[in-house]
Amino acid sequence: MFWTRLLSGIVLLLLMFGAIFFGGDVLYVLILATSLIGMFELYRVFHIQKTVPGILGYLTACGYFILLREDLLSYALFLLAGFLLVLMTCYVVGYPRYSIKQITACFFGFFYVPFLLGCIYQIRLMRSGVYLVWLVFIGSWGSDTCAYCAGRLFGKHKAFPVLSPKKSWEGCVGGVVGAALIGFLYAWIFRSHIHTPMDPVILVPLVAGVSSVFAQIGDLAASAIKREKQIKDYGTLIPGHGGILDRFDSVIFIAPAVYYLLKLLENLA
Repeated sequence: MFWTRLLSGIVLLLLMFGAIFFGGDVLYVLILATSLIGMFELYRVFHIQKTVPGILGYLTACGYFILLREDLLSYALFLLAGFLLVLMTCYVVGYPRYSIKQITACFFGFFYVPFLLGCIYQIRLMRSGVYLVWLVFIGSWGSDTCAYCAGRLFGKHKAFPVLSPKKSWEGCVGGVVGAALIGFLYAWIFRSHIHTPMDPVILVPLVAGVSSVFAQIGDLAASAIKREKQIKDYGTLIPGHGGILDRFDSVIFIAPAVYYLLKLLENLA
C-alpha cells in the first residue's frame, strides 16, 4: 500500500507540475476534468450522479469554465440563477423523486468543486502566476506534511476529537508555521521571478501561512461530509489516496483563499 500510494502521488505531482508549467489549455482542461470528476464523486454520495439534476450540475460547471476561459465571469450570476431555477423546476416536476437535500447538494456541489478549483486557473493567469500558483500546493500538501510531523512529535491536545481524533492543536500550529517557512524558502529561491507589489519574501510566507488554515478547514469539512454519510473515501481513482475529493479536499479550500488574498494585497499595495 505504501509503494502504491507513493507511486500514484509522484505521478499526480508530475501531472500537476506539467499542467501548471504549460498553463493555458493544458491546465484549463485538467482543472475542468478534475472538477467534473470531483462533482461526480460528491453527487454519488447523495445518489444523484446520474440523474437529471446531476447532469445539470455538470453542464453548469462546463458553462462556468467557458465563461472563465472567455473572461466573461460578469455573466456568472445569470448562469447560477438559471441553474437554480432549472433545478427547482426539476424538483417540482419530479416530486417526490428528488429530496430537497439532493437538490441542495446538487447546487452546493457546483460551488464546492468547479467554482473553487477554477481559482487555480485564475491564479495561473496572474502576473508571475506560474510561480504564485504553487502557493496553493505549499499551503495544502506542505502544510499537511508539517502538521503531521508536528503532531507526531509534539501533539498532546486533541483539536477535533470527533471529526479527526489524531489531529492536535500542536499539529495545526505546526502546519501553519511549516507552510509559512516553506513559503519563505520558496520565495527566497524564486524572488527574482516573482513580481508582486509587495516584497515576495514577505507576501509568499504570509499567503502560505494563511492558506494553511484554510487547508485544515477544507480537510475537516471533507471528513465531516464522509462521516455524516458514513463512507471511507469519495472514490478509488487515485490508488492509495482515494478519489479526487480525498486528495484535493484542502486544495479546494486553498485555491480561492490564495487567489482573493493575492488580489486583496495587490489592491492594497
